[in-house]
Amino acid sequence: MVRRIPSRQRNALVARERDRGALVRLGLLLFCGLTLAGGFVYAGDQHFAALKLGYETENLRKVRNELAEDQRRFLLEREAAASPARLERAARQLGMQPLLAEQFDPLKRTVKSSTEKNTPAGSASAAASSKNPQAKAIRQPKPR
Repeated sequence: MVRRIPSRQRNALVARERDRGALVRLGLLLFCGLTLAGGFVYAGDQHFAALKLGYETENLRKVRNELAEDQRRFLLEREAAASPARLERAARQLGMQPLLAEQFDPLKRTVKSSTEKNTPAGSASAAASSKNPQAKAIRQPKPR
C-alpha cells in the first residue's frame, strides 16, 4: 500500500462559481413534491368522501326499506278496515240495518209515497228529483 505523505505546499483557496440552475432545480423539485403531496391529500379526501356517501346511502337504504315495510303494513290495515265484514260490523254498531227486499227496486223507478204527495217538503223533493234524474226516493218499510 502506498502511503501518502501530506504535502508541505499550501494550495490556493478555490472560489466556487455559483450554480444558477441549482435554485431553479430546487424550486422545481419543491413544486413537484408539493403537487404530488397535494394529489395524495386530494385522493384521500375523495376516498373519505366516498366512504361517507356509502354510509349515507346505506342508512337511506335502511330508511327506504323501513318505509316500504310501513307502507305494506298500512295497506294491509286499510284493506282490513275496508273489508265488507268489518264495514258491516261498524254499520251495525252505528245502528244501521241491512237493506230489506221491499226497499230494493230493481227497475230503479222513483216511487212517490203518500206522505211525499201531501207535504210541501215532499213536493220539493219530487221537484228536485225531476230535475236530477239520478236521484231516487227510497221507500221506508212498513212498520209491523
